[in-house]
Amino acid sequence: FFHLCLIPLFIILVLLSHAAPCVQVFPPVNFTLTVSALAQVLLHWKPNPAQEQNNSTIRYDVRILSPVPEEYDTKRTHSVRTAALHNGFSACVRTLLLQEGLQISSDWVKGELPPLPGAAETSVTNLSCVTHVTIPGNVSLHCTWLPGQGAPEDTKYFLFYRYETHTEECHSYIKDEWNRNIECRFSSTQIKPGEIDKLIVIHINGSSKRAAIKPFQQLFNQNAIEKVNVPRNISISLEQNDLLATWEKPISPFNKECFEYEFYLINLKSGNKQILKISSNSFRLRIDVTSRYSVRMRANHNHICCARGFWSDWSEVISVGQNKLENSITWVFTLLCVFVFCTFLLVAIICKINHLWSRLFPPIPMPSNKFRDLFPVDYERARTCTSSTETEVSSLAEGVPCSILEDSVF
Repeated sequence: FFHLCLIPLFIILVLLSHAAPCVQVFPPVNFTLTVSALAQVLLHWKPNPAQEQNNSTIRYDVRILSPVPEEYDTKRTHSVRTAALHNGFSACVRTLLLQEGLQISSDWVKGELPPLPGAAETSVTNLSCVTHVTIPGNVSLHCTWLPGQGAPEDTKYFLFYRYETHTEECHSYIKDEWNRNIECRFSSTQIKPGEIDKLIVIHINGSSKRAAIKPFQQLFNQNAIEKVNVPRNISISLEQNDLLATWEKPISPFNKECFEYEFYLINLKSGNKQILKISSNSFRLRIDVTSRYSVRMRANHNHICCARGFWSDWSEVISVGQNKLENSITWVFTLLCVFVFCTFLLVAIICKINHLWSRLFPPIPMPSNKFRDLFPVDYERARTCTSSTETEVSSLAEGVPCSILEDSVF
């Protein structure tokens, strides 16, 4: 029994004799952070000279603390990161020693970049940017923003964009009522429309005689801010009881599988509206053939190829079909009006030819004056008897001289 108890102790002693000696891991040295471009930081360090490898593998664990937390490891002694730097940047690094399947780490070494200088609340706010493929191979850029609440009225803002290694300043601004730049347009840029998830850096600084303007930076995924073009060559037709629609993908370097569509259909007879989501370039839909429809379409990226962008504008309205019942009533009413007009015109012509109007509607005779006017007008009294053949006015005046008639009073 005593010998059996010594066996486990012997095994432990053998394992301890073959165990590797204790290895000490030292942190990197000369850790520095350097701004190498707009919103770009170069992290650089050197291996600790006291570190012994002893057939071990050395890697470095990097941790970004701000502005956006991130952690990764690398074999190199440098790393480049893109980040908005207006509020500063901080990171730390440590040594990782891999030996015989074991990983041993050192203490962290930390580095910081201070925030960009400037007065509080003078940076721009509500920055928004949109890209658009104007022609194959060319991308435009349009950005808008609001002045900071603490920015003086004489503040002048200036926008720069960086894409990969290219940096460019805006030269086409739109101003507000205080003559401050609040909008920028690039009709042509170095942005490559076929890239996936590349970053566009926007940097806006400013100047003022009354305050130090704090710069502002923001990163945009180029696919996420792209406004997609309208689908092309849209064709709508009817086949028996079905509506058939076909179209081509928008102007874009991406394949047709990278797009999705919204189909806006309005029944003009009933007023019903519906939006259909389509992932292909054609579809068939059963409709009411007695109704007329208006159709519009728009496009966007799908999640298969890249980040979704902004929906395109709606296409022009396309009308298809006809309201058969309404059209029948219209035709009947039109034919009835034509028939009535033609009938009336024919009757009028017949009556004119046969002089029926004078028979049907004889003229009304004027009544004769059988009573003497008791109050003759002046011109009647002034009449002279210059002719013996003058017509007698009445039987009562027979044989009476003109002078007597003129002087008579009734």
